[in-house]
Amino acid sequence: QEQFVESGGGLVQPGGSLRLSCVASGFTFSNYAMSWFRQAPGKVRELVARITRFSGSTNYADSVKGRFTISRDNAKNTMYLQMDSLKPEDTAVYYCNGDMNWGPAFSSWGQGTQVTVSS
Repeated sequence: QEQFVESGGGLVQPGGSLRLSCVASGFTFSNYAMSWFRQAPGKVRELVARITRFSGSTNYADSVKGRFTISRDNAKNTMYLQMDSLKPEDTAVYYCNGDMNWGPAFSSWGQGTQVTVSS
């Protein structure tokens, strides 16, 4: 059974930074592209960033391009999201999952990590 444990969220002022981590288990991590998703209150879950199996390519939602950086460490089954220049509109619960055609590869989700950007 695939499992995801997200961490690193918190309350930060606009313009601040956070680094999220995602530890994955239950599947061969290096066999999958991986993605970060987020869901704000009252909104659908959206793709934030995507990284290919061996970090050869990354993609970002237009809303976070230039501010967020996705990375992964296959030896640790871990993915990261460095978030800089945070804005109030980045407030959401952030989740990770495998990537399949720009959507989640697995039906299981972790608990997510709350990011709140507010002064």
